[in-house]
Amino acid sequence: MNWWQTDETHDPARTSWVESAQGHIDFPIQNLPFGVFSPAGKAPRIGVAIGDAILDLATCARLGLLAPSVAAACGEPHLNAVMALSVADRGNLRRTISDLLSRPAFHDSLAGAIHPATDCAMHLPARIGDYTDFYVGIHHANNIGRVFRPDNPLLPNYKYVPIGYHGRASSIRPSGVPVVRPRGQRKLPDAEAPVFAPTARLDYELELGVWIGTGNDLGTPVPIAQAADHIAGFCLLNDWSARDFQAWEYQPLGPFLAKNFHSTISPWVVTPEALAPFRIAQAPRPEGDPAPLDHLAAAEDQAHGALAIGLEVFLSSAKMRSAGMEPHRLSAGPAANMYWTVNQMVTHHASNGCNLQPGDLLGTGTISAPTRDGFGSLMELTEAGNRPLALPSGETRGFLEDGDEVSLRATAAAPGRISIGFGECRATVLPPR
Repeated sequence: MNWWQTDETHDPARTSWVESAQGHIDFPIQNLPFGVFSPAGKAPRIGVAIGDAILDLATCARLGLLAPSVAAACGEPHLNAVMALSVADRGNLRRTISDLLSRPAFHDSLAGAIHPATDCAMHLPARIGDYTDFYVGIHHANNIGRVFRPDNPLLPNYKYVPIGYHGRASSIRPSGVPVVRPRGQRKLPDAEAPVFAPTARLDYELELGVWIGTGNDLGTPVPIAQAADHIAGFCLLNDWSARDFQAWEYQPLGPFLAKNFHSTISPWVVTPEALAPFRIAQAPRPEGDPAPLDHLAAAEDQAHGALAIGLEVFLSSAKMRSAGMEPHRLSAGPAANMYWTVNQMVTHHASNGCNLQPGDLLGTGTISAPTRDGFGSLMELTEAGNRPLALPSGETRGFLEDGDEVSLRATAAAPGRISIGFGECRATVLPPR
């Protein structure tokens, strides 16, 4: 079965005996994302989101409801072993879970394995060995490039190679963990020397995260035709950025302290199988752009490598929350605004023989739409702070202030299909320490 094909688990008529799953904004039975959770007073374990509840897979394994080939992996306190499963084993596990949650006969036997999500804490889904952030959102790359290089926003290599840099895995946190305003060096254009101070230009970045599944041996590239077999799932990613630090330090070696202080991810891993109904063709390159080099070119990837996912960003200030006001939507746009596909990112990463490992995380880079209402960062929306946004509370924002809460949302949708979501990706800005 190809990675873009659907099966009975995607059937729009399929329902669950978990009543809250019906019509759930994120987690109907057609989704079934994996995560790591802990019920009150208990140790972390692997679960599957279903409506407003979580199915405990360790309990399912103890009850003998899972195949022996996957039971041990599902009993771990992190998802690395599940991510390392073969595509066939992962697909069979999905079908088993869908069966357990759709057949009323399992209602009573699984009563002890269902936990209300509101009673549980969510954790990082995997032990993240390495984190790499790409730059494949071409509209964002153009917008940011104009700030630093008005006459030459895109460097010549952008349309030949998926640009990326190695980030910091240790500072990635799940949704809900506050981000502390970082300190660092920043230099005003007319200043003789930089100062060490809290960032005055704290920003968010709207990204998708890509979890690596089966790895590759050191020295062995991943062909583009096999790249999809190495992807275990997707999440939302907010790669917080200190734009003033970035402007001072990014040349000659790229991002460092401007990026490595905190990254927020949604804790649920939406599997490639769940996203099969939402695969769409990669947008054709504009006339005159070079075709991908042969090692990055595959007809199947161009036909099915993009995703029909809508992305949104919301901001809520401390004043808004105290007044009971709803978060203000800053932007909305499709995830299809990526110049390179996820499979091309994976293939490029391993093309020199770099060994990817289960639980590694890749970021797409900021995904922006062509127009302002779909920009994926404040740097773009406010034109580097020169055009502040008005909030419903009467406040304005050029960049983020202490007490601001940023939340990202993602919804995959297609005609005739049940929409699925990614869950929350949220964090509040705290003052510097």
